[in-house]
Amino acid sequence: MKGNIVVFEGAGKKLQLQEREIPTLKSGEILIKNLYTTICGSDLYTFSGIRSEKTPTVLGHEIVGRIVRLDADHPRIDQAGNKLLEGDLVTWAIFCSHPQQEWLDKGMPQKSEHLFKYGHAQVLEEDAFHGGLSEYCILRAHTCVLKLPNELPLPIAATINCALATVAGAIRLAGPLEKKNVLITGLGLLGNVTAAMSKVAGATRIIAVDVNSERLQGSKAFGADFSYNSNDETNLPEILAEHKIDIVFDMSGSPDAIELGIASLRTGGTAIWAGAVFKTRKIGIDAEQIIRKLLTIKGLHNYNFEDLQYALNFIKEQHLNFPFLDIVSKEFSLTEAQEAFEYAIAHRPLRVGVKMDL
Repeated sequence: MKGNIVVFEGAGKKLQLQEREIPTLKSGEILIKNLYTTICGSDLYTFSGIRSEKTPTVLGHEIVGRIVRLDADHPRIDQAGNKLLEGDLVTWAIFCSHPQQEWLDKGMPQKSEHLFKYGHAQVLEEDAFHGGLSEYCILRAHTCVLKLPNELPLPIAATINCALATVAGAIRLAGPLEKKNVLITGLGLLGNVTAAMSKVAGATRIIAVDVNSERLQGSKAFGADFSYNSNDETNLPEILAEHKIDIVFDMSGSPDAIELGIASLRTGGTAIWAGAVFKTRKIGIDAEQIIRKLLTIKGLHNYNFEDLQYALNFIKEQHLNFPFLDIVSKEFSLTEAQEAFEYAIAHRPLRVGVKMDL
């Protein structure tokens, strides 16, 4: 049995379509037929050379697919205890490793030793099916898998195991949001999902800040009550201070935005940083203000298993209450992967989709 993969060999090089033999499953593995992949911001950073991965690789980690085959040693249940069968629609965590109690106890399985990450691994002769830009994906033993309802639209389902789960982790770190004023810097998909989750969690006021007016306008449909373009507002710090910000989520990774968020927090406030996943300049922080205002700063990279479950539960209940059906602006086939990346970089939509032949 063979399948196609799209290989990334480095920034500035064209993506290559290759046919590979699908290897025999190892103990505890699952063979998945990929159905849909959305191109994440980190994929674009790698494609553009802003961040580096071992090459050649198969990009794409926001994936949804159906089970083709389960190895005999797989327990055949998902993370929630649901029975898994061939043909089931599933998503899975972006990472896996042999279970390590130390990191499970800390609630940080994504930081376990010898971690494997889908859509980030090097292509080897006998190990090539581990990314979204591929017809198939082989899930390693101990991968956290969740069964999905068949009625969940594929473009939405694909984003669960990165964008939605990452935001779920950020919401967890922030603590209860009921009656809190929330500031979100960076209104890509992460920022918009943060607005929606904050609204559902009972936030009193949600303020959105970005440099893109179109994205700011779109954020209102996801729950933002106020929006400000940081390029246009000369007195933005004063404006934000009037909103009495309790929680700031930075989903942009921009040092300017991160600094603005910290400066905007009221006494006792908390900053959650999740966007800075690429190298940039150092952040300037007034340590005296952190101390005197009793501020808390928390960083998040990826998510834990509970966050993935929260993301699934949230989107099952809320995908019709916010414009999640509109997050993918254009779809491409697997053979058009190069065009998909070029379109995403040129237009910077919330997401571009790669739809496999069904």
